[in-house]
Amino acid sequence: MKRSLFLKLSTALLLMGLGGCAELAKPQNSQAPWETLLDGTNLNSWTAIGNANWRLYEGAAQAELGSGFLVSNKSYQDFQIQAEFWVDDEANSGIFIRVSDPKLINAVNAYEVNVYDKRPDPSYGTGSIVNVAKVEPMPKAGGHWNTYDITAKGNHYTVIFNGVTTVDVTNNNLLKPGPIALQYAGGVVKFKKVQIRPL
Repeated sequence: MKRSLFLKLSTALLLMGLGGCAELAKPQNSQAPWETLLDGTNLNSWTAIGNANWRLYEGAAQAELGSGFLVSNKSYQDFQIQAEFWVDDEANSGIFIRVSDPKLINAVNAYEVNVYDKRPDPSYGTGSIVNVAKVEPMPKAGGHWNTYDITAKGNHYTVIFNGVTTVDVTNNNLLKPGPIALQYAGGVVKFKKVQIRPL
């Protein structure tokens, strides 16, 4: 009788242990889901700053007059951004991250991932982070659709432009959370899709 009870208890404990191991063995999906900030149907996640004529046109947020930004309504600390955009050859644009002051955005109080094929100093042109990470040779964005994949994790930043890594750098200047800003400063600029996920 005692042996039978012992065997039953042992079997139960073994099965419980295996069940626990099975739970541990399940793959853990630790990545946060993507959040769509822009998909060409509305600008609800953004606030316009400046006088750029941002509007929805043919499935994209577009501007070609004035100067200013679309600033995300939420702030982000560590994240990955994927963006799809089109610019003409004269365009001056970019994606600003960890923006410290959404009412006065520049390359000093934010990280500017540049889109500027004709920048006078091309080392900080398209594919660079202005004043932080140069690009050599500078890729061109004008006249076709492009993608940016931007990651900020702690003090480590990577930029992938059309599948090619243009920046992989560490920098301690701005580590606090801040909004994302899409820039218009010249030419024709269109952002079709912007999505982000926290890391």
